[in-house]
Amino acid sequence: MVKALVIGDPIEHSLSPVMHNVAFNQAGIHGSYEKQRVTSEELDGFIQGFRNSGYAGCNVTIPHKVSILPYLDEIDEEAREIGAVNTVVNKNGKLIGYNTDGRGFLLSLKEKITKPLTDLSILLIGAGGASRSIAYALKKENPKQFSIANRSEERLRSLLRDLKEERIEPLSLKRAEEDLSRFDVLINTTNAGMYPEVQTVPLNLHHLKEDAVVCDIVYNPLMTRWLETAKDKGAEIDNGVSMLVMQGAMAFEKWTGIFPDTDKMKQIVIEQLRR
Repeated sequence: MVKALVIGDPIEHSLSPVMHNVAFNQAGIHGSYEKQRVTSEELDGFIQGFRNSGYAGCNVTIPHKVSILPYLDEIDEEAREIGAVNTVVNKNGKLIGYNTDGRGFLLSLKEKITKPLTDLSILLIGAGGASRSIAYALKKENPKQFSIANRSEERLRSLLRDLKEERIEPLSLKRAEEDLSRFDVLINTTNAGMYPEVQTVPLNLHHLKEDAVVCDIVYNPLMTRWLETAKDKGAEIDNGVSMLVMQGAMAFEKWTGIFPDTDKMKQIVIEQLRR
């Protein structure tokens, strides 16, 4: 039996168990996936027990994505560059850390775009942990133009230093709004519009290109006010469910060797959110 779980604090809201258990069923694997609240004080004890627990691995969410690093025996190069881990593989007691967030987002984005990223201009909004993971994945795709906008100039400068990519253009939110018509893809990585602050938006879309692709990593609500506005303006839209599912599918593959049916995973997550 393949066993996995997600750890974090808080963890009650996590939809990972429903989508991973569907993935086990669809793949014909006898497996189970749980969620477990692990506080920062409990992380050390959890890791000690986890090594010999028989679990194939775990997902890691807030607040442990960075603090788990010293406990791991090996860290994938991309996760090391990002400085955070969201997936751990337990290989007979040897713990290996990965970060599937950025590449998971990339898989979901590629389902929406009709041109290669090398032909597209991209605007990433935000400079937090999610933005960092997505930016690392995107820069390897060599987009035609890559800009990052953030409210805090200091935090944006820090991210750009870490990315070590001179071609990325830093923008204020005001400048990004003014220049919006030059971007083919917009990606919100902030929590603007997330429940309960559903009326907030990361930036206005007055100058949005009609055929732009607009992505929001928020998935509660399923349709943020920002995405609704983008849709009304003729854009192709995508919410945070796609990234959630794709990063989960990549973790599932690392534990089982099988890439799961992501359509079924998306379906069950959307059903849960609509409830």
